[in-house]
Amino acid sequence: MLRRYLALTHARNMEFLRDRAALGWNLLFPLVMVAGLAIIFGGPPRPLFKVAVIGAGDPVQADAHPFLGTRYAEFYALPASDRDAAVARVGRHRLDMLLDLRQPPRYWINPESPKGYVLERLLHAAGGETLELGVVPGRPIRYIDFLLPGILGMNMMFSCLWGVGYVVVRYRKSGFLKRLNATPVRPIEFILAQLTSRLLLIMGITLVVYVGTDWVIGFRMEGSYVLLATVTTLGALAMIAMGFVVAAFVTSEELAGGILNLLSWPMMLLSGVWFSMEGSQPWLQQLAGLFPLTHLVGAARAIMLDGAGISEVAPQLLTLSAMTVVFLAIGARIFRWRAD
Repeated sequence: MLRRYLALTHARNMEFLRDRAALGWNLLFPLVMVAGLAIIFGGPPRPLFKVAVIGAGDPVQADAHPFLGTRYAEFYALPASDRDAAVARVGRHRLDMLLDLRQPPRYWINPESPKGYVLERLLHAAGGETLELGVVPGRPIRYIDFLLPGILGMNMMFSCLWGVGYVVVRYRKSGFLKRLNATPVRPIEFILAQLTSRLLLIMGITLVVYVGTDWVIGFRMEGSYVLLATVTTLGALAMIAMGFVVAAFVTSEELAGGILNLLSWPMMLLSGVWFSMEGSQPWLQQLAGLFPLTHLVGAARAIMLDGAGISEVAPQLLTLSAMTVVFLAIGARIFRWRAD
């Protein structure tokens, strides 16, 4: 028994070590992730709060008010013409505070935001008692309302990428695709069938999760359910198609897992799932714009929290549609039936 056990262990180890792509990726992936996260989150401690400031210069001059010297808060200048839009962002947890130092000086916070409460106390401690508290229009949005589209989008992302990218690679390695190649089925037919199946499953699961959690918690929904379903469908299609690009040529499950992790982790961190990218580095926002999850979450939040119509989310709809077409074209072009 021991000899059989050792023989099987040795065989599996040799199988992995002989797969140079998988071995190299398992060595390279942690280095890539560490380097990437070091670039994104490295440097000095990141600010805990984001505060937009009007009337303190551009860039913000710390001597304009004692509060502007608060550590671990990011203060960035905002044109006066953008004040109303910034007030709305405060109400939607995209900004922690808006500070207008013109006469009469005022500030805005979301009364439902813990960060807003802390900033208000810090402002008063720095001599800001004379500033008038502005009113955020509409019903304040809870953080869970802000978080829901990101959580549902993240769950869809993992299901799309791994449910297609990893599964099809397993089909290829097991020889299922080789046998299927002997039939009249063409690559595009196989891809479309897998896409349809995964889309139906994802949309069904997402609907059940949304209805169930909404029944218990009661989420904010200002826009159209039909438009939300359209955005969700296009987002799922784009991410399924992205998974197919990986599945089209990878022959090793270990390598597929590494590539899918490399795609999913940056999306989870930079697509606005947990926090808004408002006020972050421009290059980070541009990088986030390359991910379908960014456009899915942004459009879903606009519909649910702001009541956005089709004209407001048209850029996201067009981007997701274009990504789907491009990814499917690439996947169909490079698709391989065999592992060799």
